Amino acid sequence: MQQRTLGQAKTPISALGYGAMSFSDFYGPTDDDKSNAILDRCRDLGITHIDTSNVYGMGMSEKRIGAYLAKQGKQAQDFFTIATKAAIASKPDGTRYFDNSLQHLEAQLDKSLQRLGVEQVELFYVHRRDAKVPIEEVAESLATLVKSGKTKQIGFSEIAPTSLEIAHQVHPVAAVQSEYSLATRAPELGLVQKCAELDATLVAFSPVGRSLLTDHPLAYEVCQQLMFLQVNPRFQADTYPRNMAKTDGFRQLAADMGLATSGLAIAWLLAQGDHVVPIPGTRSVAHLNELAAGVELSLTATDLAAIEAVLPVGWCHGDRYGPAQWQGPEKFC
Repeated sequence: MQQRTLGQAKTPISALGYGAMSFSDFYGPTDDDKSNAILDRCRDLGITHIDTSNVYGMGMSEKRIGAYLAKQGKQAQDFFTIATKAAIASKPDGTRYFDNSLQHLEAQLDKSLQRLGVEQVELFYVHRRDAKVPIEEVAESLATLVKSGKTKQIGFSEIAPTSLEIAHQVHPVAAVQSEYSLATRAPELGLVQKCAELDATLVAFSPVGRSLLTDHPLAYEVCQQLMFLQVNPRFQADTYPRNMAKTDGFRQLAADMGLATSGLAIAWLLAQGDHVVPIPGTRSVAHLNELAAGVELSLTATDLAAIEAVLPVGWCHGDRYGPAQWQGPEKFC
C-alpha cells in the first residue's frame, strides 16, 4: 500500500484509510464478525488509518475497534493509526446540538479512549463547529488535549478554509475532514488549496458518493429505508434516476480500464494532491479490495481528461445535504 503522511507531524499513514461509520448500522445492518473481517483485510492490504467517531452507532464503532485491538494485541495496536471525533451531542428529547467546550471535548475523548482501549489517538477532530464559540478558542481547547497526551494531532470536520487558517494560527491543524469526490467538488474552491498551503491533510469522506460511484449503487428502495439517504437530495424520486444515468458513463469508463468503478473514483481523488487521503467505508471485504485497487493506479493526463468528460464539475443532481443535514457544516462557496 502506498504511503502518505498525516499533518505537520508527518505521521506515516496509508494512502487509503477506512471510514468506520460502517461499523455501525448507518448504511445497513452489520455485526462484530463483519467488522473484524474488514479490520483483518485492512491489515492484509496495508490500510493503516482508521477513522471513527463517538457518535457512530453511539459508540458502537469505537467499541468494535477496541474489542478487535484487545483481541489481536500489540501488533494490531501498533499497526493502526486511529482518528476519532466529538462535539455532536443530543438533548434528552433527541434534539441535536454542538458542544465545542473543552469540558465536553475532553470528557468525550476520555470515553472514546476507554472504548478503543488506548491511551492516545493519533488524531482528534471537532466533528462539527459551534458557531457561537470562536474557532480560536476551540483550537486552544484542542491544543490542551495535545498537551495532555490524549491525542497527538488535532483536526476539524466540515470547516471552511478561512476557519482553518484562523485555527492554524493558534495550533497546527493536522487534518480537515470534508466530503470530497467526483460527486462533491466544493473543496476545490479553496479547501484543497489551503490544506496544501498549511501542510494539513485533507481527509476525504464519502469518496464514492454514498455508492453513486460504484458498480453496484444502492437501489432506490434501499435508500428509502436508510434514515440519512431517504431525505438526502441526491437520492430522491426525481434525482436518483438522473444520477444513475449520469454515472453510467463513469461505470463504463472504469470497465474499459479494467477497474472497479469505486477503484477509479479512489484513484481520481488520490490524483488531486499528495495531501488527500480518502476514507471510504464498507461492510464488504470484496468492495474493500476494489477500493484498495484504486491506490495502485496512476492516472495519466489522458485518463483524467476522460473522467472529466463523463463526469464534469456540476453533473450531480441535488445538493449533497438536505436542510437539516446542513446544520453544522460550514459553507464557503
